[in-house]
Amino acid sequence: MRIVVLVLLAVNALFFIWSRGWLDTVTGLPAQGGREPQRVAAQQHPERIQPLAASAAVAAAQRSCLELGPLEGEAALAAAQAALKTAGADAQVRSSEQAGVWVVATIKLADPEFRARKEATYKGLHINFEPLEGLPAEQPAFVLSKHATQAEATAQSEAMDKRGLKGLRVLELKKPVSRHTLVIAQADGLLAARLKASKDSALAAGFRPCSAAPAASAASS
Repeated sequence: MRIVVLVLLAVNALFFIWSRGWLDTVTGLPAQGGREPQRVAAQQHPERIQPLAASAAVAAAQRSCLELGPLEGEAALAAAQAALKTAGADAQVRSSEQAGVWVVATIKLADPEFRARKEATYKGLHINFEPLEGLPAEQPAFVLSKHATQAEATAQSEAMDKRGLKGLRVLELKKPVSRHTLVIAQADGLLAARLKASKDSALAAGFRPCSAAPAASAASS
């Protein structure tokens, strides 16, 4: 009888120790079972969790194609990609090159009488001309032709020189620039809402519905 009592006391003592979780690491059987109170304790602001209505859930699941751009230059592209990464989004990049503008222009025509003689010469030769704009340091001057490349402008300047038109120069009016569009082909409602609410200046232009289906060859960010 004593042995039975001792066994029961030992069993009760072990159960007590186990129920307090003191043997969890030894037995591999947690006393708390599947309740995992530590997960509940680790929650942050659970009061903010709100169940979605059926209509809101449907809207969140809907997917659409969104695009941002055009963005001019590599710096603008890198900033927008960084902002998208922060928002948890990936986008394809569609790029194109916008040609620069080179002009054949006269020398500076600061003297009014000299400028008037030049005007008369060009009109007599039926050469179109217009005031140079966009380069304040090179004004006043006339632009005689515009070109997409420096080579084309240089060739035109040399051709005019052979016609006896002296004092011409080739100027870069606008640099070539890369233009980029970021495309999110399958944005769900939650992502679209995050992007719309973003305060990042790199995304200030805002996303809009895609104007065309993303090209298969577009580079992925």
